[in-house]
Amino acid sequence: MRHIFAKELKLNMKSFIIWSLSVGLLGLACILLYKSMQGDMKEMADAFSNMGAFSDAFGMSTLSIATLKGYFATEVGTVHGLGGGMFAAIMAISIISKEEEGHSGEFIYSLPVSRSKVLLAKGLCVAVYLVAFTIICGLLYAGGFVALDEELPTGQLLTFMVRQMIMNFELAGICFGISSISWKNRMGLGIALSMCFYFYDVIGRVVPDLKDYLFVGPYSYANAAEIFTDADTPVKALVIAAVMIVCSVAFAFWYYNKRDLAS
Repeated sequence: MRHIFAKELKLNMKSFIIWSLSVGLLGLACILLYKSMQGDMKEMADAFSNMGAFSDAFGMSTLSIATLKGYFATEVGTVHGLGGGMFAAIMAISIISKEEEGHSGEFIYSLPVSRSKVLLAKGLCVAVYLVAFTIICGLLYAGGFVALDEELPTGQLLTFMVRQMIMNFELAGICFGISSISWKNRMGLGIALSMCFYFYDVIGRVVPDLKDYLFVGPYSYANAAEIFTDADTPVKALVIAAVMIVCSVAFAFWYYNKRDLAS
């Protein structure tokens, strides 16, 4: 199993580096741009805070983008949420099915190792890279605050990064389950799933009738605007996230162990 785990780490290293640096550096660039726009931020903040549903959807009615913390929550929070969600979905949805599509499964499953151990190695690879992705991005964002000589909201930033990581684990868990039942790479489906969850959260914050049901989506408990205004911890949403992760991964192991694999 160790050899399969090491092989998966190596195979996914390039994708991990590209995604983590792309998202992290883009977020860092947004932070560093704040100083050059600071003079115009007050006027922009007043305008954006009075745009009704749009302001509510992106947290501009509760946070001022005239402050770096508010700017980070509304701008970088969106960048990281979308980028991280897509990375998690793309990685998890192809990590099992690629063996059948590329016909490499004929070799792997001829080895004296059970399917469960193969899945465990692949799942651990996804988990390791999601944790590393979160750490790299978090350090880059913190570096942006330090570079601008601004006070670092350590507690809120840490909470944001941890909840984003949980959100990525939930998306990855769902896609891991989908990957176990597919014999083709469904990368497009993974991206679409991530985007659908994101837009469900945005629309749910605009449409009053949907606000009470936001907790079913993974983006609900990772919303930067709520975290940086110290809103109450969404316990119900986090419990559902934990259940979804466990059930999705358990389904992947159960289904993959009993199905016939494509040759």
